Amino acid sequence: MSGGALRIALLGSTGSIGRQTLDVVEEAGPDRFRVVSLAAGRDAATLSAQVARHRPAAVALADRSARSQLDLPPGTRHEEGPDALVALATDPAVDLVVVATGGTVSLRPVLAALTAGKVVAMANKETLVCGGHLVMPLAVRRAAEVAARDRSDPMASPLAWVRPIDSEHSAIWQCLAGERMAEVARLILTASGGPFRERPVETMDRITVAEALGHPTWSMGAKITVDSATMMNKGLEVIEASRLYALPLDAVDVLIHPQSIVHSLVEFVDGSVKAQLGLPDMRIPIQYSLTWPHRTPGPAPRLDLAERNSLTFAVPDDARFPLLPIARAAGAAGPRASTALIAADEVAVERFLAGALRYPGIARLVGSAVERFGSGGDPSLEEVMALDDAVRAWAAGADENGRVAA
Repeated sequence: MSGGALRIALLGSTGSIGRQTLDVVEEAGPDRFRVVSLAAGRDAATLSAQVARHRPAAVALADRSARSQLDLPPGTRHEEGPDALVALATDPAVDLVVVATGGTVSLRPVLAALTAGKVVAMANKETLVCGGHLVMPLAVRRAAEVAARDRSDPMASPLAWVRPIDSEHSAIWQCLAGERMAEVARLILTASGGPFRERPVETMDRITVAEALGHPTWSMGAKITVDSATMMNKGLEVIEASRLYALPLDAVDVLIHPQSIVHSLVEFVDGSVKAQLGLPDMRIPIQYSLTWPHRTPGPAPRLDLAERNSLTFAVPDDARFPLLPIARAAGAAGPRASTALIAADEVAVERFLAGALRYPGIARLVGSAVERFGSGGDPSLEEVMALDDAVRAWAAGADENGRVAA
């Protein structure tokens, strides 16, 4: 990496994680971080404002129809074409790539970034869920190259190269500092349980879009908010944790923790348990991924435990959250099944938000996709992307039970 300020490419800059990443960057100042490039999907107005503030060398906006609204100052170029994200992620002027996009769009640039020797800070679950078998060997290889020179170098670890931003996986990463993976018994991911953790199962078919978007703890985009309500997000995180920390799926558990103060826990073979706590603010894990292996002052509010009367935990109910066991089964079946899981869920949630699918239909459609498309060996990058397209096309036309009209 370069000396001085850490040079960042931010993919998904206009979303919630992208905006909070820029909050962290601004709080730290230009001596610590410099934004080299920004990429967004369709929000030209927000991207233009970010460009004016951070003056990156390059940007990319995926939506062609919105590009005419993009206001770029002299000296900022626009990367176009299907390889725009790859170009930003592999720029020689970049040290670290923050992946804050949704879906599988970032798999190709993540692989390219690691191949080019860039560090990746990952807020995108889907990349590791469908492509962990491609991503993690590259991280292991990079760490081994460093270890061959100096085993004491902090970069001699795969987690130095693929750094988790999700609050749960960052919490585990923080709990593992100074520990040996051979002494880990299990990982425990916490989940808020969303708005339906106590809702009677027999009333789930009457859930409205407005109710599903009413998350009690976190402020997030519509897709991730629905995924939190169904606990699909936790199912993806179980698979992600297995891939990221090289542990079997049955060594990753989930507990509902409505207060969202304990972000995850690690249990060791001697029975000791470590937890990472903090207020529900994504700027903490974002900043940790940028400043690791150090900690620095940041913009997040401080936790006052004296103000917290209780912290409660419960085992999730599979009848209320059927996508959690469906995701576990997909993770056990392999990358084809987990790719089908992701693609079908994206389409199912879109249909639910549009009023074209009932709430219970999300799990039914996703389960049908995993069963239909989930068998076979580990796919290549090209096969992952082709399967993603095929599942999306199928899910768009199937009913909630997976039937397609003749």
